[in-house]
Amino acid sequence: MNKKLTISVTAAMLAALTCIATMVIKVPTVGTNGYVNIGDSVVLLSMWILGNPYGALAAGIGSGLADLISGYGSYVPGTAVIKFAMAFAGYLVYKAMTGGKIPKTAAYIVSSLVAEAIMVGGYFLYEATFLGYGVAAAASIPSNMVQGITCLVLGNLLIQALSRVPYIKGLTVEKR
Repeated sequence: MNKKLTISVTAAMLAALTCIATMVIKVPTVGTNGYVNIGDSVVLLSMWILGNPYGALAAGIGSGLADLISGYGSYVPGTAVIKFAMAFAGYLVYKAMTGGKIPKTAAYIVSSLVAEAIMVGGYFLYEATFLGYGVAAAASIPSNMVQGITCLVLGNLLIQALSRVPYIKGLTVEKR
């Protein structure tokens, strides 16, 4: 089978799963009209399974689409860029760590911490500047941290389970 087609189709599937996971549970955040969700767990899977640029594109497109469909139009550009940046930078950290003698589990944890820190900081900056909340945007930091920790745990549990699936093993960046 054509490897590039398989990767493209998988990226589209992960974008759709990111969108669904983002929309399935939405808890409004305090002060900024945003919401907490579990979509970041699939953002993390996208970066680990597909790497750059496909994983980052799946993360950004899927998350931005969820905001668009859910009526959070003002968040679409920020979300797309923040989720893309999360996956892009997180994968770079993961790749750098797995290049040495560091266990994959540690690389998963550290790269997801970096990605989620980008999410928390990214939304604070976006809400404070582009959405005009100023310092009041800090009110969403605790909610975003809860989302980050929750998705870090979920994403790491999912990758541990999925890394045993032959299709995923053959698709991961290390196998290309």
